[in-house]
Amino acid sequence: QVQLVESGGGLVQAGDSLRLSCTASGRTLYMYTLGWFRQAPGKEREFVAGIKWNPARTDYADSVKGRFTISRDDAKNTVYLQMNSLKPEDTAVYYCAASPRAFVGRGRDEYDYWGQGAQVTVSS
Repeated sequence: QVQLVESGGGLVQAGDSLRLSCTASGRTLYMYTLGWFRQAPGKEREFVAGIKWNPARTDYADSVKGRFTISRDDAKNTVYLQMNSLKPEDTAVYYCAASPRAFVGRGRDEYDYWGQGAQVTVSS
């Protein structure tokens, strides 16, 4: 079993940066594919970014490509989401997720473990 805990959310202004962290316990993330999803009020949870280990590969939603960067520190059992040039439409609850599958999936069903979510609010 893997427990995931997000941190780093908050209220920022448009154009600001924010970094989310997700730390795992219960099992090492070494072989897991890790992802970030987000859910805005009244909308479906959507894929934001994902990262797999070997060979290393990342994937991003078109809406965040060039602004967000996903990275991982396996020694700290942590995955990060660096968010730059934030926009009001990035406002959502952000969830990290872990999958034992050896590819970066964009579907919610492809991830077995989820964090509780971190609120990110971007004001205009």
